[in-house]
Amino acid sequence: MTIKVSTQTVPSTISDVERDTGVAKETLRVWERRYDFPQPMRDPNGERVYPIEQVHKLRLVKRLIDLGYRPGKVIQYSTAELQALTGQATGSLHGASVTPPALQSYLDLCKSHQMEALRRKLSQALLMMGLKSFVIELVAPLTALIGEAWASGALATFEEHLYTESLTVVMRSAIFAMPQANASNLGAPRIMLTTLPQERDGLGLLMAEAMCVAEGAHCISLGVQTPLLDIVEAARVQRIDIIALSFSVGMNARQALDALAELHTRLGGSIELWAGGGNAAFKRRRPAYVRVYALSDISAAIADWRQRHAAAAG
Repeated sequence: MTIKVSTQTVPSTISDVERDTGVAKETLRVWERRYDFPQPMRDPNGERVYPIEQVHKLRLVKRLIDLGYRPGKVIQYSTAELQALTGQATGSLHGASVTPPALQSYLDLCKSHQMEALRRKLSQALLMMGLKSFVIELVAPLTALIGEAWASGALATFEEHLYTESLTVVMRSAIFAMPQANASNLGAPRIMLTTLPQERDGLGLLMAEAMCVAEGAHCISLGVQTPLLDIVEAARVQRIDIIALSFSVGMNARQALDALAELHTRLGGSIELWAGGGNAAFKRRRPAYVRVYALSDISAAIADWRQRHAAAAG
C-alpha cells in the first residue's frame, strides 16, 4: 500500500503574516477590499488564514514598496512578474544585476544549509580582513544580498534565519574579543545601541556595535524592540553619551520620525541621537536633532565626538 503524504503547508494567520512580511494587519484588510488581494480563506472560527503562496507574494509586494513602488501598481502582478521586477529594482539600486562571486559562495552555503561551513568561512574572512573591513566590505553587502534573496523567494525564511544566527555567532565572538574601553575613560563615548519597538531587524544594530567597539567606544546593547520609556531610563541609569538606533527599510518612516521626536523630547537634548539603516525617513528629511550615519561613517563620527567632547571639557 502506498501512503500519500500531503505537502500542504499550514496557512498563516493574519498575525503570522504581519510578522513575516512586515505588512500591518490593517493594511492587509485595506488591500483585500481595495485591490482584491490578498484573498484569505477562513478557519473554523471564521478568522482569516493565508495560503503560503499569498504570503510569498506579499513579501515581494512589500519589498517593492520599500523600494519606492506604489501598492496599486504592483499588487495585481503575478508572483513571477513581481520576482522579475524585484530583481530589476534591486539590480538598479546596487548598480549591478549579477551577484559577485565572492558573495555568491556565501549565499550558496545558506541555500545548501551548510551552516558550520558558513560560520567557518565568515570567521576566516574576519581574521583576514579585520573587524571594520569585514563589516563594511563583506557583511553589509552580503546581508543586503540575503535580504533580497529572501524577498524574491530565492531563500526560504528559515534559511534567512539560519544566516542571521550564524552571522550573529561570528560577530558576537569578534566583539567580545575586542579590547573593551574602560567605562570611566573620558575619551571613550558611552554608546547605547537598540531599536524601537516596531523594528525587529537586529543585524544592522550588530554591525554598528562592531564598528563602534572597533573605534574604542564603550558599548551597551539592549538588543531590538526596546520601548521608548525603557530607552530613556536605561540611558539615564547607564550615563549614556549617545543612543544609536538602527532602522531597516521595512519600518514605517512616519513611525520612525515620530518615535525619534518623542525620544528627543523625553531626553531633553542631553544625549546625542544617532541613526542608521536604509529607512526612507532619512532620505526624505533629516531631523536636526538626529545625526544620521552609514556604517562607513562611524569611525569619523566617533572621532568627531571625541574632538567636540575634548573641546567642551577644555
